[in-house]
Amino acid sequence: MPPPTALPLTRRTSDPRRRGRLLLFVVAVAAAAALAYVSFPSAARQPTPAASSVARAEADCCRGIEGLELWGPAVKWGSDHRMPSAAACCASCKAMCPHPEDGACRCNSWVFCGDERRCKERFGECWLKKQNDVMAPAVVARGEDVMWTSGLVFRKGEEIVGLETNLGTLHIELLPGCAPRSVDYFIELLGLRNCAGCRFYRAEGRGNMWDAKGDHEKNAAFGPPYALLQGTLEVDGLPFKEIAREACTSVKRGSVAWIGSGPEFLISLANHGEWKDAYTVFGHVLPEDMAIAEEIALLPTSTDIWSNVTVKVLRDPVYFKLKRRTNASVV
Repeated sequence: MPPPTALPLTRRTSDPRRRGRLLLFVVAVAAAAALAYVSFPSAARQPTPAASSVARAEADCCRGIEGLELWGPAVKWGSDHRMPSAAACCASCKAMCPHPEDGACRCNSWVFCGDERRCKERFGECWLKKQNDVMAPAVVARGEDVMWTSGLVFRKGEEIVGLETNLGTLHIELLPGCAPRSVDYFIELLGLRNCAGCRFYRAEGRGNMWDAKGDHEKNAAFGPPYALLQGTLEVDGLPFKEIAREACTSVKRGSVAWIGSGPEFLISLANHGEWKDAYTVFGHVLPEDMAIAEEIALLPTSTDIWSNVTVKVLRDPVYFKLKRRTNASVV
């Protein structure tokens, strides 16, 4: 059966008073609605994009968050540095990280004024700045009344966060240029220093349908099983604000993506070309950590039916802590 043209997502509610069986019931009902699209892969085989083309598409992403003004020491003043678009402003910052002369990251944030009506004489100003800590950027203002658009640029290695489980840590390379709002949410979670309730609750291996590289076997079905881990990044007791759809590159082995507008997310264990661009991909698991994801997929599961689809639910959810990476280690 081909996938539906729209994602019928109902986000799981965030009531801090829910407890025990009520919590489990709500999670199960919301997950069933959220997974309707994931669980109906196309019957027709779709070609998987070449890794180089996907990487190039991600490298070309240069997006920011409208209604956000970041502070920080200026390395280029906007009054003397005007750009035609937010993407061009972002690209000028990326060109300085690393800088071609010394390899240093001289710019890690940018602020652009692109609303001609509100910006007036400041229209086109592109401020390039250097945050003391790009994972804890200084925010001046945020909201619909803010005329600025801002974004982050990470030095290689800075964009990596860890999901620390009892089986090991899944290191994820975030994509601030493609999914700035998603990365902003991760920065918020890191600031909380607690991800209570964050967990994987569904795990399905590759079966005989995808090979070890994640490529689909010829003439094989597309599931079940569907070669994915599914979980939630909603913190118990805190309301989750839905994340608007962002750049949606193809889901490939290691991709980390929202299901709908979150907080449910997936880690793909295979190249899912049949899903096309249905999901906001906001990161990738580092290749050396995919063995941990595969190990989670081997844990004991129970078979369940969600929206007439057979799924595998972990008998014991795998909880994780969210950690940031400092230098070469996660602390």
